Amino acid sequence: MEQKIVDGGHRFTVITESLIRIEEDQTGNFENRATTAVLSREFAKPDFQLIENHNGHQLEIITKTIHLYYDGGDFSSESLYADILLQGSSQVSRWYFGQKNDARANLKGTARTLDEADGEIPLGEGIMSRNGFYYLDDSKSFIYDDETDEFSPRPNSVVDGYLFAYGQNYQSQLTDFYQLTGKTPLIPRFALGNWWSRYHAYSAQEYQDLMTKFEAEQIPINVSVIDMDWHRVEDVPVKYGSAWTGFSWNRSLFSDPEAFIAWLHVHGKKVSLNLHPADGIRAYEDQYQDVAKTMGLDTSSEEPANFDLENSKFRQAYFKDVLHPMEKEGVDFWWLDWQQGTAKNDQHLDPLWLLNHYQYQDSQKRHSGQALILSRYGGIGSHRYPIGFSGDTIISWKSLAFQPYFTITAANVGYTWWSHDIGGHMLGSFDGELATRWLQFGVFSPINRLHSSNNMFSGKEPWNYRLDYEKSQKSFLRLRTKLVPYLDSSNYLTHEKGIPLVKPLYYQYPDKEEAYQFKNEYFFGKEMLVSPITRPHDETTQMAYSETWLPEGEWVDYFTHLVYPGNTVIKTYRSVDQMPVFVRKGSVILTNPNYLESLDHLPAKLQAEIFAGADGKYQLFEHENDHLAQTTFTWDETEQDFTYKINDPDQILPKSRKIELIKQASSLQDVFAEMKKRLQMAKIDFELKQKLYQSFVSADYKYGAYINLLNTLDNLDLRDSLSEVAYIRTAYEG
Repeated sequence: MEQKIVDGGHRFTVITESLIRIEEDQTGNFENRATTAVLSREFAKPDFQLIENHNGHQLEIITKTIHLYYDGGDFSSESLYADILLQGSSQVSRWYFGQKNDARANLKGTARTLDEADGEIPLGEGIMSRNGFYYLDDSKSFIYDDETDEFSPRPNSVVDGYLFAYGQNYQSQLTDFYQLTGKTPLIPRFALGNWWSRYHAYSAQEYQDLMTKFEAEQIPINVSVIDMDWHRVEDVPVKYGSAWTGFSWNRSLFSDPEAFIAWLHVHGKKVSLNLHPADGIRAYEDQYQDVAKTMGLDTSSEEPANFDLENSKFRQAYFKDVLHPMEKEGVDFWWLDWQQGTAKNDQHLDPLWLLNHYQYQDSQKRHSGQALILSRYGGIGSHRYPIGFSGDTIISWKSLAFQPYFTITAANVGYTWWSHDIGGHMLGSFDGELATRWLQFGVFSPINRLHSSNNMFSGKEPWNYRLDYEKSQKSFLRLRTKLVPYLDSSNYLTHEKGIPLVKPLYYQYPDKEEAYQFKNEYFFGKEMLVSPITRPHDETTQMAYSETWLPEGEWVDYFTHLVYPGNTVIKTYRSVDQMPVFVRKGSVILTNPNYLESLDHLPAKLQAEIFAGADGKYQLFEHENDHLAQTTFTWDETEQDFTYKINDPDQILPKSRKIELIKQASSLQDVFAEMKKRLQMAKIDFELKQKLYQSFVSADYKYGAYINLLNTLDNLDLRDSLSEVAYIRTAYEG
């Protein structure tokens, strides 16, 4: 049966059993080209039933999940509606054309920017909803002509929308969303390491000295982002206006830019420069004469090349005459810091969208397999242009507390590669604990880009903080690059299977209420469950906590290797050198122990961390350009046997690769050690400490009696922290 059903000025396309396109165009000229949001509507043909002129309905379309009714005439809530059967439930929900999506049920998407945010901001809609359906309105999207590489507004007012009805099959919905709107590209492996970024007028020597110190401290920095002071600022004549936009090197700071970038490359760093391109190319720029020639500008009057990516001549000059020569000097990619608002009217496309599209497309053409930009979110479809720059946040605990949730919900519009200003950008005050907890979240977020303002006291160098914070930050920065094999495997799964690196709990546990309640908790890749700490420590325990839901099963703390029985909600207290990260028994985590080596090449050595206690299996995906290798690791708990099988048809893996097995386990003695550590840190009476410890390690210990003892304590944090350890002990008994 034909998937497209046309009735006069109305067309319905059954894309999948859970996705129907709905169009109304009185001219009858229905749109088959791509839009800014939608690239392809070609799916495998679904099963459905079409009924015409029955029981007063002009058309009925019936699939396993949707029963759509059309009663003729212009679309309205009376003429077009659908019953949605939620999978696994007898419940039927009704959708009416024109009704607003249910804001209470919607699981939210993301926002254009966190600029100047101090905590929570409103989020746009996501395509996931607890009521099982969502209507995506594409009516105002611009049309994309891939032959001319141009965007144009629709010639007349139309209805063009997509009714998603996937129930709680959120991952399936996201996978089909990607097929509809385009895959998320693979991001370069180097982007998964640590980024250093700061709004500060570095000189070449000052920057090299800083990177040399990072190396001496054995802290890997893989991406160097040079903020706007790389270009002329202070010496730009007033007549040209704001110096925020610039394309000419500041030679007083960088006398030999090519040598500076070459030095960074030799030291294993990719290089990005910040651009605020809104003021175009003016007569003082080094490239002005070439730009003027390309565009036919009047140089005698110093006619500027106004920033206009709708103008093909400007696009040609912008890339050919301005950016490409700088890329030949070594610039690897660009940070596009667009802050100038949206389109001037509905006949023009948002400049941010155009900037992201053309800039990423140019990067793809020139840097095959290494394409990248850093830019703000421009709306549905922006996932095709990674990576997202979330903006200039305020340094505060409120900002940190919002960022995990903000990152998680972005998956609901397919936007999986957010890069935050880790540590916050501006205002705030000096707080080593906040900086450390923020960095820990950064290590377990899509991109770990440290950033700060041009205040001389706000730099994020670990040695700016007291020793315990410094040690923790260094350890986590090293961990980030150790985890790159694991992260890059998730990168591949995002690209190929549509599975986000940072995945909401409800994707995996849609029937569990806790999966919706614990908004800052998420899966990080296939194996890890992360519950970041976003509050300061309390004075009694000297620890901070997050509230964590552990689903059914047995979970192991990634750092301490202590076991937690699942199917519980618990406060997880951690000292500043740790954070709550859990894996299941049987998990296999692949890391690179040589964390200082370049990320340009696949590692010659891997460590396979086995969290014993159950059988386990993990597939590691590695890639070089278009070539893929897959290694399947298997742990047999009964036989205590670790095996792996390599599938490397194009021989991209190092021939000398070594894989070291590290078996992680713990015992009751480790639980005792954890209790002793917490009591040692606690600011309470020595006699009380000893009583609590001796009762815990006593041969007569009973869980219930010990909890009763803890309930006599006045301090809630102390009770909860020690109760957590008592709960851990239950996993080692019986």
